[in-house]
Amino acid sequence: MGKAKLTVNIVTLCILLSACTSTDDRALSESASLTTGNDVVWQSQAQQQASAQTLVLNSDTALTDVIDLNQLPHLADFIEEALSSNANLQQSLITLRKAQVAIDSAKADRNLNVDASFSSSKSETTGSSSSTSTGANTDTSSQLNNPSYSASLNVSWELDLWQKISDGISAANLDAASARASYQSARDSLVASVIRSYIDVLTQQQLLNIEQARLSVLENNEAVILMRYRTGLGSLDDLDTARTSSANTRASIAQYENALLSAKRTLAVLLGRQDQSLSELDTQVNFPDVLLPLANLPKQDLARRPDLQAAFYTIQATEFEVDVAYKALLPSISLSASLSDAASTPSQALFANPVWTLLGQMTAPLFQGGALRAQIEDAKLTAANAWWQYRETLLTAVQETQNALDSETAYSAQIGHTNVALANAERSVTTIEGQYRQGLADILDLLSVYDTRFDLQAQAVELHAQKLQNRIDLGLALGLGVSQ
Repeated sequence: MGKAKLTVNIVTLCILLSACTSTDDRALSESASLTTGNDVVWQSQAQQQASAQTLVLNSDTALTDVIDLNQLPHLADFIEEALSSNANLQQSLITLRKAQVAIDSAKADRNLNVDASFSSSKSETTGSSSSTSTGANTDTSSQLNNPSYSASLNVSWELDLWQKISDGISAANLDAASARASYQSARDSLVASVIRSYIDVLTQQQLLNIEQARLSVLENNEAVILMRYRTGLGSLDDLDTARTSSANTRASIAQYENALLSAKRTLAVLLGRQDQSLSELDTQVNFPDVLLPLANLPKQDLARRPDLQAAFYTIQATEFEVDVAYKALLPSISLSASLSDAASTPSQALFANPVWTLLGQMTAPLFQGGALRAQIEDAKLTAANAWWQYRETLLTAVQETQNALDSETAYSAQIGHTNVALANAERSVTTIEGQYRQGLADILDLLSVYDTRFDLQAQAVELHAQKLQNRIDLGLALGLGVSQ
């Protein structure tokens, strides 16, 4: 009667403990799921042209769709090479695989555990004998008994009564999902970096071409000034001024040549190449066209961003880990069975006459110095921190998108004004050249209009490149990526 009452009390206690430690609180993940950037009102500075097509983002829209890859030789091959050989991306892939292995490790806790052992031992006995010759001398001798052998087979299994192991598996699955999203984010960023580096190479080449054209004009001016001097129409001061401009331009050319080589090396590192010459790359290529205009971007949301997805999965994983920490306070029930035998020979010890033992065991933590409660608080704080990390990621995503939208408008306006200024500068060059030949303008006026024209050409190239780079940034901000 007393044992039955004790059993009832134990079961009642377990039920009460289960009720106390059942959280099922998903408030953090539910709050995060309601704020995915779908209610953001983008503050556009200006409306796009009425002739622009509508940009509709769907599951098939990729980061590589924002520019015409056909206009950039080898870019598609470069992207494939980077995805397979980039060192940083391969590290992210290993992190993903480790997270997937952790799932199998968590699942192993609910499987049967089987252990086998085999051992042998020998014992030594000591005997004594008396001598009859001279008195009480005693001799001792030792003898090894026959060796003994023992074998055992143990099977154990823990009953997942409180779903603690299942919660651990769920947490591991969500950690793997977060790692998968982080890996996708790394892939997207790598492709964006390859495109940016390619554009940077083209930019440095075009800037170098402009400086070389400037030098050609200045050297031609030196010849004209020398000829005019010989005919008495100019002075050597004009020649010194022209040579000063030429020398300064040569210094700029050296700078752009180095920048071009540096841009190539940056691209080669992204591709995972040790040979950084990129000999197959044709740098004398124009900038690609933009394929997707930005008419309806304010209607888009940020839910497809992989970094935001990774942060959300992390919140869910930490919530399950809180459940695991709570359930560590509950009793654990395990079943074990063992098969053992001992004999004087190895063959007989291998279960010739085994002894079975079956044991059911329930253990409950009583006092561990507050360690389990501390683990619960730590898990709860980790979950709260994961929510704030999600919030930070979301705010950063909104900021990046808004910055890219505003930059798109600003670059379009700057390019338009620069093109007008460049057209005016071309007309000024034609006018001043004619006046200089007639002696109505001096060399400083001529060099000034030349510098203005070439500076505006360089500015137009840089603005065009920045607009392309910004379009890639906008694609990333909206979650455009590449397929796995």
